[in-house]
Amino acid sequence: MSKYSEIAKQGLWHNNPGIVQLLGLCPLLAVTATVTNALGLGLATLVVLVGSNILVSLVQDYVPKEIRIPVFVMIIAALVTCVQLLINAYAYGLYMSLGIFLPLIVTNCLIIGRAEAFASRNSLAHSAFDGLMMGLGFAAVLVVLGAGREVLGQGTLFDGADLLLGEWASVLTIQVWQVDNAFLLAMLPPGAFIGMGLIIALKNVIDQQIKARQPKVSAPAVERARITKVS
Repeated sequence: MSKYSEIAKQGLWHNNPGIVQLLGLCPLLAVTATVTNALGLGLATLVVLVGSNILVSLVQDYVPKEIRIPVFVMIIAALVTCVQLLINAYAYGLYMSLGIFLPLIVTNCLIIGRAEAFASRNSLAHSAFDGLMMGLGFAAVLVVLGAGREVLGQGTLFDGADLLLGEWASVLTIQVWQVDNAFLLAMLPPGAFIGMGLIIALKNVIDQQIKARQPKVSAPAVERARITKVS
């Protein structure tokens, strides 16, 4: 269990792909104007990440090292195509909203990085769990950033939830406050950069507070023996 606990801590906090490794920033900054878009992209990335880790772990002993990267990319591209077709079929509004950033999951450094650094060297169970934790950590950053930008930009939460969950989800939209004119800085990519900086700064402050509360372990004093020469 210690292995799974360490994987969870790394993916969700200590080595979070969004705010520590800073991977996949292009879609992260581009489509997080609303929680719906952020959650949709986060779930799509999560599915691809878990699936690619599982498949790479299964074929790791049969793929020559010289061609492992092209094989990994082919696996990821196949999974992204399946996810893209499913979203196109069952959530067409979200498919149109995410646009080019949905197929661009193929080039997400997070997915190919986990396939190369972890899945190709570990067991099936550990690889699947690593993909799940890294995907959840990445999705959490997307949702937090999307929530902040949506509230500041248009005063709502879960606007357009029906695009992801169906017509019934339109009742989930929350009007936090009334906004006459949208705050464009929050809705445009520069606002995403500022938001990411604030999230990273908040994580650093929390880490410093946790470190400060831990008991300090002082180095044990070394007693020096004095040798007296006896004549």
